[in-house]
Amino acid sequence: MTPGQVPARLVVLISGSGSNLQAIIDAVAAGTIPAEICAVISNKADAFGLERAKKAGIEAKVLDHKAFASREEYDVALGDLIDSFSPDCVVLAGFMRILTAGLVQKFKGKMLNIHPSLLPKYQGLNTHQRALDANDKVHGVSVHFVTEELDGGPVIVQAQVAIESDDTADSLAQKVHAQEHIIYPLVVKWFSEQRLKMEDNYAVLDNNTLPSQGADLNAHLDS
Repeated sequence: MTPGQVPARLVVLISGSGSNLQAIIDAVAAGTIPAEICAVISNKADAFGLERAKKAGIEAKVLDHKAFASREEYDVALGDLIDSFSPDCVVLAGFMRILTAGLVQKFKGKMLNIHPSLLPKYQGLNTHQRALDANDKVHGVSVHFVTEELDGGPVIVQAQVAIESDDTADSLAQKVHAQEHIIYPLVVKWFSEQRLKMEDNYAVLDNNTLPSQGADLNAHLDS
């Protein structure tokens, strides 16, 4: 962090174990990401990521979607809860909810998501098995800005993994997870450094509009 720089305020949304959350917590603690995680919010009270947050001294909140009559009502309450922490960036890290247009618009340009495929391939669920079923040779993971199209926002960066003949959905998931823990903290770092933004439905890094597949990862691993 440069002298006088104010840390970016992050709110992280999770539904499960929070391994990507942990990677971001570790990067913040190491000073790699010039940010503060103000809160971790889960729609599930038993999400292990809440324990990760508490261990790191981060405020952990539960907003159970089952307590609301509709998706719209839940997202209004979720938006208000997120807003209460005045975030610069909202990080979806395994938050297993399809967001309403109203919530997406509320945080447009400052909401990030990670998706286990090389978008635009395999939007939605079961991406590892779908890649295997298609006999793909390469699979991977994408970090993108969130828009109203499910897993359809502009891609910021992708990481690829080779699919071997003996791979299963589980083994492929492990390979992809390892890459997730590299590229998600990197993107959060760029955003926190005010080097990354969304303009006209494009991702822009260091004032350069990124191509549809995002930035060249190898060229940016040390940045």
